[in-house]
Amino acid sequence: MLIKLGVVAGLAALFQWIMTVLTNKISYSVIRQMRNDCFEKLEHLPLSFIDRTPHGDVVSRIISDAEAVCDGLLLGFSQFFTGIVTIIATIVFMLTINVKITLVVVIATPLSLFVARFLSKRTFNLFKSQSVVRGEMTGYVNEMLGGIKTVTAFSQEDESCEHFDDINKRYENVGVKALFFSSLVNPSTRFVNNLVYTAVGIVGAFSAIATGGITVGQLSCFLSYANQYTKPFNEISGVITELQSAMASADRLFSVMDEMEQTPDKPDAKVLRSVDGSVDAVNVSFSYNPDVKLIENFNLSVDKGQRVAIVGPTGCGKTTVINLLMRFYDCDKGEIRVSEIPINDIKRSSLRGAYGMVLQETWLKTATVWENIAYGCPEATRDEIVAAAKAAHCHSFIKRLPNGYNTVLSDDGILSQGEKQLLCIARVMLRLPPMLILDEATSSIDTRTEQRIQRAFAKMMQGRTSFIVAHRLSTIREADVILVMKNGNIIEQGTHEELLQKGGFYSELYNSQFAVS
Repeated sequence: MLIKLGVVAGLAALFQWIMTVLTNKISYSVIRQMRNDCFEKLEHLPLSFIDRTPHGDVVSRIISDAEAVCDGLLLGFSQFFTGIVTIIATIVFMLTINVKITLVVVIATPLSLFVARFLSKRTFNLFKSQSVVRGEMTGYVNEMLGGIKTVTAFSQEDESCEHFDDINKRYENVGVKALFFSSLVNPSTRFVNNLVYTAVGIVGAFSAIATGGITVGQLSCFLSYANQYTKPFNEISGVITELQSAMASADRLFSVMDEMEQTPDKPDAKVLRSVDGSVDAVNVSFSYNPDVKLIENFNLSVDKGQRVAIVGPTGCGKTTVINLLMRFYDCDKGEIRVSEIPINDIKRSSLRGAYGMVLQETWLKTATVWENIAYGCPEATRDEIVAAAKAAHCHSFIKRLPNGYNTVLSDDGILSQGEKQLLCIARVMLRLPPMLILDEATSSIDTRTEQRIQRAFAKMMQGRTSFIVAHRLSTIREADVILVMKNGNIIEQGTHEELLQKGGFYSELYNSQFAVS
């Protein structure tokens, strides 16, 4: 008997270990796949989703919400497998003792499930609200860390703390409510299951007294099995909080996956083999908000190799034109053509590969200097990377870094904003694409370095169609054509000298920048 008990105990421990390993493996594999799917989905969503959704909230969904789903899966799998085995085994044993009393137990079980479902349904929205507030909190922390210098400069530390405390209080309130109502599930189901246990005892007792259909010993065993039968329901209701939190988090993850992707490329979309650099916009209209008009009936014709400067007051649509050229957004009306081909008929990757883009907002990934410069051209040689760095006037400060080109860049303040921008310029100079887009590309660079960069740009722009968005009008004097925009339309067009002679809006802008106070 002792040997048999030892074997049973050993097998029970072995099967418990196997179940734990399998549930962990399944749960983490599922979450890894969900995270991968969600991240891949982000790569195919239109830019409008990224613009309207706080980045911190997206991070919260992929990291925190996915972790909550994983915890729920771990609990769910462990409770599910053991619960199913326990329920089936106890039903079989109870049927061997007394069929009628077994039916009493089975028939009464749905009452417990009904109570649990009734309470759980009403707490699910609270857990969903908790996940939403958690995402808001993550977004706010991310926002404040990104602008900590501005917050400090304006002495807004106390206000920031108060706002964070307000979000934190809302998170606490909704969390307490969710936990309070979800905590009612376990006692309620236990109460119902205890009523079932009591009913079994009474029915069994009367059966033993009246007909002798069951002995006292069998009734005792039956009550033990009935208790084991209801145990899985009690355990599931005991972890209902974690399960509901997991379901609410899964709902937020799936909402990202259910977002409508950007319009796919046409099946017969073309790949740009040779780009002559000509760009035409015909009656283009676009607005981010249908109720707020921005660009209407925009027309543009750019010849091969032209340097086109786009100027105008803030909000006139300069950056929007760039977004349309790169097809980050699609036109509402009209069409844009590159090399006489409508861009909607060109594969996005091919279209964007024809442009080299330097933005005012710099972006460097956590990687070495080599990898950051070669980001758009990974097959480049070391000599080519160094040549591009020298052309962008960043070779000298790179050599001063702790490990030179092998220095790993991160947000540790090792580089100034201007140095980061120079690396982004070197990244474009390495690729030498047929067309260039420079959106305030030298805004963070000192005047002396800017003059050098402008000379390097002038050399790089030879024979290449270039679009230059600038607020400092001194940087665009040499442009072949200057487009002056206002309220989404081109109101003036010509060279620097021609526009000054007209004495129009451009002349006012230019003179206002160089007026002596």
